[in-house]
Amino acid sequence: MSQNRFTFAFLFLFFSCIALAQNARIKGLILDAEKHPVSGVNVSSQDTFVQSDSNGFYEIVIPSNKKVSLIFTHVSLKMMSLTVSLKTNEIFVFNPIMNNSEEQMGEVFVSSGNRKRVQGITSVDTETIKKIPGANAGIENILKTLPGVNSNNELSSQYMVRGGNYDENLVYVNEVEVYRPFLIRSGQQEGLSFTNTDLVQNVEFSAGGFQAKFGDKLSSVLDITYRKPKEFGAAFEASFLGGSAAVDLVSKNKKWSAVTGVRYRNNSLLVNSQDTETNYKPTFADIQTNVNYDISEKWQMSFLGNISQNKYSYEPLVRQTNFGTVDQPMALAVYYDGQEKDQYDTYFGALKTTYKASPTLTLKLIGSLFHTKEKEHFDILAQYRLGSVNAEDPENASTIDFTRGIGSQLNHARNDLDALIANIELKGTKDWKESQLEFGLKYTRESIRDRVVEWEVIDSAGFSINPPLELPKNNEPYTPYTGPLLPYQNIRATNFNTINRISGYTQWNKQSEIGSNQIWYHLGARFQGWNVSGAIEEGKTQFVVSPRAQFAIKPDWDRDMVFRISGGLYHQPPFYRELRDLEGVVNPNVKAQEAIHVVLGNDYNFKMWNRPFKWVTELYYKSLSDVNVYSIDNVRIRYVANNNAKAYAQGLDFRLNGEFVPGTESWVSFGYMKTEENYDNKGYIARPTDQRLKFAMLFQDYMPNIPSVKVYLNLVYNTGLPGGAPAYSDPYLYQNRLNDYRRADIGFAKVFVDSSTQNTKTGWLKNFKELSLGLEIFNLFNNQNAITNTWVRDVYSKNQYAIPNYMTSRVFNVKLNARL
Repeated sequence: MSQNRFTFAFLFLFFSCIALAQNARIKGLILDAEKHPVSGVNVSSQDTFVQSDSNGFYEIVIPSNKKVSLIFTHVSLKMMSLTVSLKTNEIFVFNPIMNNSEEQMGEVFVSSGNRKRVQGITSVDTETIKKIPGANAGIENILKTLPGVNSNNELSSQYMVRGGNYDENLVYVNEVEVYRPFLIRSGQQEGLSFTNTDLVQNVEFSAGGFQAKFGDKLSSVLDITYRKPKEFGAAFEASFLGGSAAVDLVSKNKKWSAVTGVRYRNNSLLVNSQDTETNYKPTFADIQTNVNYDISEKWQMSFLGNISQNKYSYEPLVRQTNFGTVDQPMALAVYYDGQEKDQYDTYFGALKTTYKASPTLTLKLIGSLFHTKEKEHFDILAQYRLGSVNAEDPENASTIDFTRGIGSQLNHARNDLDALIANIELKGTKDWKESQLEFGLKYTRESIRDRVVEWEVIDSAGFSINPPLELPKNNEPYTPYTGPLLPYQNIRATNFNTINRISGYTQWNKQSEIGSNQIWYHLGARFQGWNVSGAIEEGKTQFVVSPRAQFAIKPDWDRDMVFRISGGLYHQPPFYRELRDLEGVVNPNVKAQEAIHVVLGNDYNFKMWNRPFKWVTELYYKSLSDVNVYSIDNVRIRYVANNNAKAYAQGLDFRLNGEFVPGTESWVSFGYMKTEENYDNKGYIARPTDQRLKFAMLFQDYMPNIPSVKVYLNLVYNTGLPGGAPAYSDPYLYQNRLNDYRRADIGFAKVFVDSSTQNTKTGWLKNFKELSLGLEIFNLFNNQNAITNTWVRDVYSKNQYAIPNYMTSRVFNVKLNARL
């Protein structure tokens, strides 16, 4: 019965939001030969007539799916014309330059972005990425507002997609797969994500059911293209969290071009708003460049390079966390001694050459090298008091007046890792009239040198607590203990491993028609073979094949709709982290996790308030086998590495985006998702990523009376994740959840110069293409959001108390943006 209601709700929303208008729009800026805006230009099409305003801006509505001629006339300039054929609800931006010589424009045909619609790809505007506020602003900050994408850690650039974890997402920059450091365990250690927003041209994202040409992961693909500049330009940004600068360079003969960016970030402003008082000295910096060289019309080369250095110095001082209920308020007070010093140095380079062998055949050869040197060293002693607080005394509401437990905890680590990953890949595309063949072959060699030394000693009221699995058990203070003293946790391993992989794909794409309905096929398959050497146990060569398919149809209806179904058999061969078990030992024969994935989708373009909108609905189901069970501590994932589980994920996503405010794009997202796993046939329980409900809003606006003052809102609500379990415990006995995640970030910006006002500015402002000064408020409503639980044991009652580790509170930031 519930399944029928679920299906009915899906079908109801699938066909909702119906609109009748069958028009398209053309808009833009009209300039003269000196690039100054021209007001009073008459723009006419059949019976429609508009006139450009004082800034040279015009917008006209025309019939769709037919050839239409536009006439541009002005009293002092020569007439010009344009013939277009646009799809329903398509917006075509045309910025004509009118001069004294008459010019006849040719016909323009626009594809209406059908490629992205039929493939289920979400495209994110790069200007939106730069404007929207967030504690960790950038591409990932925007992704977290999309349906199916979840995160409850504003300090991290990592994200979970439809029940998957952080390791199940593919990220490409200029068709090259990029990686993140291995040892990072908390969001505050992640200063910068790989992608530099200042260099980005296109951002495309798929949350599942993606094509065979993309790699072997289970959850999502983020495909980023860096800009190829056409002229000199420069940009910089400065705020309380750091700064960045970027420059575009182009040679005189236009054969060489380069875009280079430098970034620096300091999270002290955010970390100092947490419960724990610290001496925190981080430095996160990187430099990136994308160089292009056009050897000839048929042959181009490009180089993508990145050097990143992240230093993390952390010295906790004191912490107090209040928790419990109104009737029984409690608090944990911790006093620290010691420090943590981490460093992550990464070097990345990729060389790509593209050769157009014929008008229908394109070949690409891509080589890349990724090197990371990481160390994680800490010795931190935490002495704690756990007790009740007096809720009836407001002046002393945070003071512990009755101590339930007292103890100490010493954590030690000397973890070092050195990894070198090399790739070489050949890709090709062969075009025919209505079809296309894509193919590729790739070799990867991963060399890992890893030393893990971690131990933890727990003392309660003077008695050292042995591991729960160790016999005989320590039952002090009730029974004297005479056995050896052991660390509560002790992990020691040294791994020198080499992983060789060969992978490839072939994919056939076709566009056709059934009657008057347009259809698209994407049929393909991937394969991968790999072998792990250097482990104590001999590794076997493994091989998997992953067939995938997409089908989409655009009915010949008055309503602009596309229906699609996609899916297939997806495999995720283990990366190094997935090979390493809870004791730090590598199991070379871990199998590839396998998922049968099906996605049903509907994409509907319509008009509301005479403005363009899009409603996207997706229903998905994943059946997973050979699952590698894991636990999540902040952003660190630890695998069991035995493939002894099965799981599923199912859900429904909605997204409505459009011009809620004229001239600006905003959206609202909603998602329902459920994912469970069955380990050792014990039964199904929630996976660590089981985030049931998600609501997000990204909203852009401006003040009506002061249009140069912009307002940006980033709002996310997620239901609570499973709260984890104490070390050595059975997760089936700890199925509590964290509280719901609620966060709103808002930004206000005074825009002094932008594309619509640049030519009207005088004085020093005329040197800028863009200039703005903004105020950002992170966590506007000062919500307490928890990322994990710290488990504290009361030695007398034997109870385990889950103490929430809260994230950042309300923080103010000032930001300056400029572009030359």
